[in-house]
Amino acid sequence: MNRGIRNLLPCALAVLLTACSGGTDSPAGRSGSIDLGISLVDTLPNWNAANTASIRDAAREAGVNLRVEDAHRSQENQVAALRGFISRKVDVIAFSPVVETGWDIVLREIRSAGIPVILMDRAIEVTDESLYVSLIGSDFVEQGRRAGRWLLENTRDLPGDVNIVELRGTVGSAPANDRKQGFAEAIVVDHRYRIIRSQSGDFTRTGGKQVMEGFLKAEGSRIRVLFSHNDPMALGAIEAIEAAGFKPGKDILVISIEGSRAAFQAMIDGKLNATVESSPLLGPQIIATVKDVVAGRPVPRHIIIPEAVYSQDSAAEELPRRRY
Repeated sequence: MNRGIRNLLPCALAVLLTACSGGTDSPAGRSGSIDLGISLVDTLPNWNAANTASIRDAAREAGVNLRVEDAHRSQENQVAALRGFISRKVDVIAFSPVVETGWDIVLREIRSAGIPVILMDRAIEVTDESLYVSLIGSDFVEQGRRAGRWLLENTRDLPGDVNIVELRGTVGSAPANDRKQGFAEAIVVDHRYRIIRSQSGDFTRTGGKQVMEGFLKAEGSRIRVLFSHNDPMALGAIEAIEAAGFKPGKDILVISIEGSRAAFQAMIDGKLNATVESSPLLGPQIIATVKDVVAGRPVPRHIIIPEAVYSQDSAAEELPRRRY
């Protein structure tokens, strides 16, 4: 980084003042600038922190006046934030929905106020698809398929049944629902691959560790593979696997989704076998879409972020390039 503490202090102070005052996150709070309201699932964990930083940086560069609200993984909080954006009369609202359902009423309120909505990262189920203009993010079903295909391609020589335990994300969320679906679609072609336990760890490291402890007590050495819907749960589960006397990455293969620096280090250490990328660096695409919407230009209905699959053989080379 080599910027020095003197250069970091103004940035830290600006962020602190913004968080306390509910003011803007960019220097663009001028007449004529775009006023964008953003509601995020959470801003603290690794993926979400990188996502927030990406949006802030892109907004600052484009001169977009940004208001960020942290839902703290609560749909109730998020609905309140969206209504707050209506009161503030922002130009555009973008949000990453905590869960898939329950958005029709507030989205109709937003449409009545004449404010366009962009979905970030996660899809929703609504009775009227015109309630939002675009979805920017990953193909979660395909991420699950990629994890399943990697497993099939790299374990065909394993003898006997391949018993899998699954750490699911937040109940009702699009990533949890879609990744589960995609993984199941991929492994169904070979009857030897069976999910014997599946439970939510709520996308947290602590949750992943606790649920994996329960899986190990119930199934023990029968477990051949762990499929985790994100890296933090996988890393927590790795702790549980080691505490139970097994070797993660060998006795129990571990596959996750996210592609964080911590996951790459775990692959280098031989404890994680593969991670499917789910990039949080959505800022440039989000801000570009916001500007197009305000200008009245047509935008794609779904903007999919390009992503890859990484395993132990490429981890050391790729780690220095990871930004989250």
